[in-house]
Amino acid sequence: MTWLEIVVLALIQGLTEFLPISSSAHLILPSEVWGWQDQGLAFDVAVHVGTLLAVMIYFRADIFNLLNGWIKQIAGGGASQESRLAWAVILGTIPAGLAGVLLDSWIEENLRSALVIALATIGFGVLLGLADRKVGTRDIDQFTLKDALIIGVSQALALIPGTSRSGITMTSALFLGLNRDTAARFSFLLSIPLIAAAGLFKGLELADTGTSSQWSEIAGAVLISAVSAYACIHLFLKFLQKIGFMPFVIYRMLLGAGLLIWLYVA
Repeated sequence: MTWLEIVVLALIQGLTEFLPISSSAHLILPSEVWGWQDQGLAFDVAVHVGTLLAVMIYFRADIFNLLNGWIKQIAGGGASQESRLAWAVILGTIPAGLAGVLLDSWIEENLRSALVIALATIGFGVLLGLADRKVGTRDIDQFTLKDALIIGVSQALALIPGTSRSGITMTSALFLGLNRDTAARFSFLLSIPLIAAAGLFKGLELADTGTSSQWSEIAGAVLISAVSAYACIHLFLKFLQKIGFMPFVIYRMLLGAGLLIWLYVA
């Protein structure tokens, strides 16, 4: 990979991982549209590490409180809001984890195409727009394990390129009547186990291949994706209540339409 490709793709990963517009779709598009070669396992591991660092640093206080509450409950203490939310994250992670183990290879071989991305981008964008019209009022104090399971099941759909993991989980949360801030924050917390698992899986696969990599390139990809992802999370949560999800819905419609025009007209 050239440094231009590293910078562009790491920025794409960092800026789209936590926005409801699908990072996997945007990482596939450069090879489909510009003819760039696949970025390879080493780059995938690097950007996963970068985005994981970003979300864990940003929500470090929340993560500490959830772990502390969960450990106290396991040790025999009573349930708390923090321990319940920790169990919600665990429960919400299971469906997507199982789906990934069972279906990832099939999806990799059959659904990684510009057409699938275009249709998923438009279809799930419409769902996000409909969900955002509800503007729920339930906050994190009213979050239930049933909510976590439903959101977790919907998260499995993010294996389809163009769906967006954050987009589908926020959509489900909004349909359940949760407010925008709660929908976004739970989606970000729910991302941590999956990003960590994906990074670990790809890291083990990379170790098995014995591929040598330029450490300067790896470090650059980690840094760029981490900084851009951290900034993205901060700005997204800061302006979400003001702008809602409609700008992202419009973007998805334009992107999906542009892809269809590129496929069948251009």
